[in-house]
Amino acid sequence: MNTADLLAYCLRKKGALRDQPFGPEADVIKVMGKMFALIPVDADPPQISLKCDPTLAIMIRDTYPAVTPAYHMNKRHWNGIEVDGSVPDDEIEEWIDHAYDLVVKGLTKAQRAQLG
Repeated sequence: MNTADLLAYCLRKKGALRDQPFGPEADVIKVMGKMFALIPVDADPPQISLKCDPTLAIMIRDTYPAVTPAYHMNKRHWNGIEVDGSVPDDEIEEWIDHAYDLVVKGLTKAQRAQLG
């Protein structure tokens, strides 16, 4: 996966929008104003930071050396993934799905209804 693939996959999620609140260096992907992914624009190799259940975050970090606590994020709830080919693309997509689902689960009932 490259940076464009990561961004495209995130934006396929219902209600997902790209924002750049930290400047043009990073794409922040949000649903209903809540962030679930951060993608540095010019990272080589590509990188993505994803929201994650704390227990799962530790298991993933223990399994893949390319996954570490996310830089400048809550280390308990965010993983940083270096997309260097050592993690299968389908795993990364599952983690994106998980990050999105975590945020949607945390929305209010009214926000979830608005999301559809």
